[in-house]
Amino acid sequence: MKMRRLLLPLAALPLIGATPRVGADIEVTVTNMRSEDGQVFACLAPAKDSFPDCKGGGGMDLKIPADEAGHFAFHGVAPGRYAIAILHDENGNGKIDKALMIPKEGFGFSRDAPVRMGPPPFAKAAFDVGSEDVVQPIKMRYIL
Repeated sequence: MKMRRLLLPLAALPLIGATPRVGADIEVTVTNMRSEDGQVFACLAPAKDSFPDCKGGGGMDLKIPADEAGHFAFHGVAPGRYAIAILHDENGNGKIDKALMIPKEGFGFSRDAPVRMGPPPFAKAAFDVGSEDVVQPIKMRYIL
């Protein structure tokens, strides 16, 4: 009986200090990068108000060196519906450069959402996140 009393607290040791995981991770893989110059801005938007630039609030944004942008992640994402937009700021000036309203730098969206005149609607790029991790492949597009 004494041995059992000693072993019971030892069995609980792996649980001490363990923190429960909060939220899922969204792993993003980016293909078709034209160069490793500059940086990539990524926005994980929870609603159309913050898509595609995360300025409407509630989104998560990342700035990643372009040479490391082939694979990155958003961590601890609460369950919900989200869309991702990415921008390859090749010259590193912090904005998308345009010529006659046409982007000169690369961009991409979750679910490979189609682009017409401007970014796709949130609904076309949106995907669901639950308690499991999600992988979102994004193909970078360049017009000029």
